[in-house]
Amino acid sequence: MFTGIVEEIGTVHSVKKGSSSMRLLITCSHVLTDVTKGDSISVNGVCLTVSEFSTTQFVADVMPETYKATTLFTLKPGSHVNLERAMAANGRFGGHFVTGHVDCIGEITAVRSIENAIYMDIRIDSAFQSHLVPKGSITIDGTSLTIFGISEQGVTISLIPVTQADSVLGYKRIGDYVNVECDILAKYLERIVSRKETKPSGGLTMDALAKSGFLE
Repeated sequence: MFTGIVEEIGTVHSVKKGSSSMRLLITCSHVLTDVTKGDSISVNGVCLTVSEFSTTQFVADVMPETYKATTLFTLKPGSHVNLERAMAANGRFGGHFVTGHVDCIGEITAVRSIENAIYMDIRIDSAFQSHLVPKGSITIDGTSLTIFGISEQGVTISLIPVTQADSVLGYKRIGDYVNVECDILAKYLERIVSRKETKPSGGLTMDALAKSGFLE
């Protein structure tokens, strides 16, 4: 579990690609201060497992499902990536609950500067519209952001100066693709509501408990 607060921008040192998988070697420093083998690190919003590491680099393997469902396949030597370690129970929670499991790939369709902010319009698959809430949370390339607008095409987000400087989103342009993870609370709520709509009314009853074997 992550918070969406990027700790460091790392650099892809090398990429070893298979037909639908890859092995990444990423150069960084801060996220390696207390790393151990098997730890989770969010790379552009994708939860990856550390398989090898040194004081300056770590290796992560990308399996076929992740390769096909995220933008990681576009990475090459020299690419910059957002990095965040899994959240610690004794730290401040500055963002929102982020799983590192990408819902879809979005496309940046507009970028504009207004005062000290950069606004971005991101096209998102319509299948995820029900997970979007005005002023709610969304994760873009591993960065926790607030939704400032929703349209039939997607969302509008805004980058404050610190986010522009401390995440790869500050370098993104029109036509670039990003990893999108919708708020997990919105997904749970949508799932609960949809199940209630498809199930017959009556709720939890003694008869239902008996049929399920709880009253034997």
